[in-house]
Amino acid sequence: MATPYRELFAAPGTVGLALAGLLARLPLPMTGIGIITLLSQLRGSYALAGAVSATFVLTYALLSPQVSRWVDRHGQGRVLPWATAASATGLLLLLACTVLQAPDWTLFATAMLAGCMPSVSAMVRARWTAIHRGRPYLQTAYSLETVFDEVTFIAGPPLAVGLSVAIWPQAGVLAAALLLVAGMVALVLQRGTEPPLQPIDGATPRRSLLRQPEIRLLALLMLAMGVIVGTVDITSVAFAEQRGQPLAASIVLSAYAMGSCVAGLLFGALKPQAPLRLQLLLGAAATALTALPLLWVGNLPSLAVAVLVAGLFFAPTMIVAMALVERCVPASRLTEGMTWLLAGLNIGVGVGAALSGRLVDAGGVRSGFVLALCAGSIVLLMAVFAQRPLHRSSSSVPAEGIIP
Repeated sequence: MATPYRELFAAPGTVGLALAGLLARLPLPMTGIGIITLLSQLRGSYALAGAVSATFVLTYALLSPQVSRWVDRHGQGRVLPWATAASATGLLLLLACTVLQAPDWTLFATAMLAGCMPSVSAMVRARWTAIHRGRPYLQTAYSLETVFDEVTFIAGPPLAVGLSVAIWPQAGVLAAALLLVAGMVALVLQRGTEPPLQPIDGATPRRSLLRQPEIRLLALLMLAMGVIVGTVDITSVAFAEQRGQPLAASIVLSAYAMGSCVAGLLFGALKPQAPLRLQLLLGAAATALTALPLLWVGNLPSLAVAVLVAGLFFAPTMIVAMALVERCVPASRLTEGMTWLLAGLNIGVGVGAALSGRLVDAGGVRSGFVLALCAGSIVLLMAVFAQRPLHRSSSSVPAEGIIP
């Protein structure tokens, strides 16, 4: 399995690219939970904390594709410093508002400014695509980046919460702002891997890529997958608390992330011969089917096993979806296309957490797992609906993708 990854890093500058990208993406998972921890301590209101955090997440999901569109037009080196400066300023102003005990509306305003944060995952994937376009190592790169996404979402929230609780309420968000600046500086300085600007001819549409049926369906598929993640998070915590073992929730959530990480690494070392759209359909079907056992778990060990199995198909499905974007959009708009999928995933996580929380409060843990099953069914449905537009798109695009 090591050979594809060894070849992946044979290109100059790729080690620095991977490390800079890993550092720069940590602030995103740290910020949302950092805001909640900060405001719940200082303002004593989880409702306010959740609303401000949701404002940041929603603004990020809406603005990050626009930032990526500017990147595709003007280059990462020109756009990322400005977007990073705006986001970091928003985070620092939010902290200042908490120190000065400013009115609540200022928290929402500064959270919106912080939402200008660029999608680092899309930026790094675009760099890998420029390096390995048309080569089988591109799938390996997408696999590695998906694993890195998982790692940051495992490490980021505990880091933010720990800093806020142990040192200073503002410490978690402050660390996120500092890591954002440091990571983006490190990424922008990687000039050798920055994707060259692609010429935009008259045939390239200027309208949003969401108008393309295949991109819209893939974004909805990722949104449904995000709902599963958000639902598993909240419902697992509630399940553990009901059994008097709240700390065991971390083990369950680690099992889900571990399953996804292992599957992502293994998938990156493979070379499937099936068409990408068929791989997507198979991954979506597996995602839906592996949500079924959640309905019958009766104890924490069985829940850990169930979410481990469910996590095995998350990373491969996401990897294939990203590879399909690379096949379906012009090279001059690749970053924007990938960002729409990542935005859908982030929105889905927030929606899943919010809906499952209400369902668990109203109907118990089982109702939360029912939501995960419904979301899995939507993943499969979107994959089925996407087959025809993906086939049309692949037949109209030159065969330069990673898998025939």
